[in-house]
Formats: sequence, C-alpha cells, structure tokens
Amino acid sequence: MLQFTKLIMQKPTVALFGSSGTMGIKAFKGLWKRKNEFNIILLVRPSKKNKKLFRSYEKEKGIRSIPSAGVVEQNGFKIVWGDATRYEDVKETVNGADWVLNCMALISPTADYCQNEAYAVNTEGIQNIVTAIESEPGGPQRIKLIHTSSVATMGDRMGPIRYGRIGDPVFPSIYDYYAITKIAGERIILESKLRYWAILRMTFIMPTDFAKFSSLLDPILFHMPLDTCMENTTDRDAGYGLIKCLDVSENSDFWRRVYNFGGGPSMRCTGYEYLNLALSINGISSVEDIMDRNWFALRNFHLQLYLDSVILNDYLQFQRDTLESWKTTVIQNMPRILQFFRTLTLKFPIVQKLVNRITRKMMKDLAENHRNGTRHWYINGNVKRITAFYKDLDTYESISPWNLSRPWDTVKESEKFLLDHGYDENKNQLNMQDLHQAANFRGGILLSEKWDGDMFKSLEWECCLSHKFTANPNTVLKTGHWCPKCAQPPWKHNEIAKKNPYFAQVWHVMHDRNEYELYTLEECQDIAQAHLDKKKAKFSII
Repeated sequence: MLQFTKLIMQKPTVALFGSSGTMGIKAFKGLWKRKNEFNIILLVRPSKKNKKLFRSYEKEKGIRSIPSAGVVEQNGFKIVWGDATRYEDVKETVNGADWVLNCMALISPTADYCQNEAYAVNTEGIQNIVTAIESEPGGPQRIKLIHTSSVATMGDRMGPIRYGRIGDPVFPSIYDYYAITKIAGERIILESKLRYWAILRMTFIMPTDFAKFSSLLDPILFHMPLDTCMENTTDRDAGYGLIKCLDVSENSDFWRRVYNFGGGPSMRCTGYEYLNLALSINGISSVEDIMDRNWFALRNFHLQLYLDSVILNDYLQFQRDTLESWKTTVIQNMPRILQFFRTLTLKFPIVQKLVNRITRKMMKDLAENHRNGTRHWYINGNVKRITAFYKDLDTYESISPWNLSRPWDTVKESEKFLLDHGYDENKNQLNMQDLHQAANFRGGILLSEKWDGDMFKSLEWECCLSHKFTANPNTVLKTGHWCPKCAQPPWKHNEIAKKNPYFAQVWHVMHDRNEYELYTLEECQDIAQAHLDKKKAKFSII
C-alpha cells in the first residue's frame, strides 16, 4: 500500500471501469501503453475468464494473482477484483483517483433478458461511482469523470429524421429496457455536483475481434429495420477515443457536455448494407439468400446518423476506421481454418449454396423459436410486440417480398432534418423566457419563479402528464432529457406525443396520431432469461 501511495503522489491515477468488455479491453490496452504516465486502477469481476485476461499484466507488475475477490496492487497497478454493484468495491477503486473512465455496461440484448442485473450495473453502478467520487477529498471539484452512454437513449430514428444531434429528445424505444437504464444513469451524472464530467453516447461498436464479432448473433438483429441508418464505430476507435480524453485540459470547454460518439461518414451505412457486409465476412452471398423480408421490424429500434459526431472528433481525433478496414481486420483475425472455408465458399458456388442453406436454417430458428424473435411473436400471437415493431398484424402480413423495390440500399446523405429544440440555440446567454419557451414546447411548464442564469442550477418543472421533477437547464435544454418518470415504463409515448410537440417530432414520423397503446414493463418479461433457453449456435455471422 505504501509503495502504491507514493506512486500516486508522483503521477495521476486513472480508475477504469469495464476494462474486460469489447470496448473496455481496447481502452485498457491503450492505457497500458501509457503506464509510465499514469497509475492504473481497475475494477474487474473475478471470473475465470477475467483472471486469465489480466494475468500477464499482473505478472509484468510483479503481482501475485489471487483466486477470487480481493485487492492486488504493485508498482502503480491495482486491480479490485469485485463488483460495481457493491459500493465498497467501487469506493476502493475510486480511492486516490484523479480520473474515472467508465465504459462498464450490461448491454442489449442481455440487458433486456436480465433486467435486474442491467439496472444494478447501468444505473445503480453509476450512482455508486458518483457517490464514491463525492466521498473523496475534494472529489467533486477535482476528479474527472468520462462516462460512456448509448445511442439507444434517443430511441427510434426513421423517416426524415435519420440524422440526430445532442439536444434531440431522449426517449427509449418501446420495450428497450437497456435504454431505460442508460437514460437513468446519464441523469445521475447530469444532475450531480461534479465539476468535470463528459458523457459519450456510443453508437453501435463493431468488434474487430472475430470471436467477439461472432458472439453478437441474436434475434435482436431482426429488430433493426433494414432501412435503419447507422454511423458505427469500431471497438479500437472507441477505446482509443476514451483514452484520448486523458489529454483534455481542465480549462477546456470540453467539460460538462454530452457528445455523440460515431465513426463519421466512412462508417455510415444502412442496416441492410451492414448485414451484407457482416455476412460477406463468412463468404455468405446476401441477406436475401438466407433470411425473409418479414423477419425484419419496420420501426421501434434505435441508431442514427450524426450531425455532430465531428464535434467530439475535433477534441479526440478518434475517427480512424472505415467499414472496409473493419471488415479486413475481422477477416484477418479469423482462425485459419475459417479463412480456408471462407475461400472455398467464395470460390465454389456449390459450397456457397451449402453454407447459405445451413445458415438460413440457423437464422430461421432464431427468428421463429427464440422468444425474442420477430417470427416467434407472430406465430405465438404476441400482438403487443407486433404492434410495437410493425404497427399491426395487417401491416406485418402485407410486407412485400425481396423481389420488390429496396429503399434501404444506400444512405442518402442529402436527407437531413434538424429537429426543433424549442428555444433559440444561437443565444449565448439564456433567460427565464427561454426556459419557459422550452418547457412549453415540451408540453410542460417551468415552476420555478427565479433563476440566476446558472445552467447547472436545479429548477422545478412539470411535464404534460403533471409529473413534477427537478432538473437543471443544461439537462433539459442541452442534452434532450425531460421528465424522468415519463422515461420509465409504462411506455405512454402515444399519449405523451399528443401533448409534447418536442417529442412528437420523432414519434409521429412512424406512428399515426390516432394510435394508442400502453406498453407495460410486465410485458417485457416474455423474454426474461431467454438467452438461457438453449445454447447459442456456434456458426455465427453477426
């Protein structure tokens, strides 16, 4: 302990949460390259897989591995083998830190299958981090927090609103429990008293490791409409960007802002294009050859193109990969035997037909027999999920086959639609009139009678459903958050959109004004623990 304490006094200390995840391990390796600049503290679950993952790093620092939970440290490297849902473990991790980088999350679809665990990690875990920072000597004014959130917080983006920016409405898609936990986690930071924080809303992170890429196979892929527009990033660019935050100075205007983290124009595509790109890695010809058109939802997903991802890139310079460089890297990381089979598949049509037939059988099983599969909903009469993702049974049954027009082939760069945020965004200094105007545009009112112009001062508000809540103007006007209760189940989006013009801009693009459905949290339980129903297929494509 004495040796580690002396090192802490000599150079800054970085606490990293989520270092064993897809993005997190890339961030950790980037941080490890800078171990002469920083002391490093990790909080890692003591699983056998994680023990093996960090054993060589422990050895390099002269640390003797322990078999279970506990704390090990030596020569400026400390691992808290524990759990972010335990405040004691989080406090031990944050103890002595100058920076806290959080890329920890239980993500979809696991978050939707394991809701209690998702809330414990994605929401309560964030509260633990903020509380731990606040408990440190001078923590709120000294410790810098970088938190990774998700594009899922902004819900469905279809029709003319495929481009988004920070300040657009924060509303989860129906049944997206993951988004609910991430929205609540963001709000904890937004309403905290921390002086130095930044929230990075991560887009879809494409693994460059073949094994991790293959592990993504899940019927959630059918929840994505084929004409979804997406601006992805790779795990290595995501990890690189997170570590680049350590170079941002205290006096930068970077702090106390939310950013969209996307890969830029070279990482943009439609859902259809992405699926074909992913399938081609294994030599599979096309989506049409192995899947049916009506397996894919028509609405109620997330992902978008960003009007403002360049803002974060100007600070961090992380946009390096392209879709093609990602594909090349994944193929290079394939086991040699699979590279050989890929060559055979591409060279011999008879082999490709066989691979297509085997893959189609597997994909059909996912769509029809998995509780989260779209065909499973239809076959088993799950009308509420069909309504959420397709509008109604008639719409589902009238979906055209593949041989008709395909509007999802390419991203149309000219289709840009700027959402109204309900106030004059060009003003440098806002006043009470601006706040009243923004509240009214959200179907609510500002209850507070006085305001001194401080964008981070908590005020009282009321939403269109008469929920009273506190939030600072920055949270409401600059980040897209509004009523915290309306962002939680039950989903009353139809009712809210009738009274909230700000949200109606998004909702009425894909929902008729006369639609009315109430979606409850209990209905989400139809997929509880669905990932345990049977073992995942070993031949994975996405």
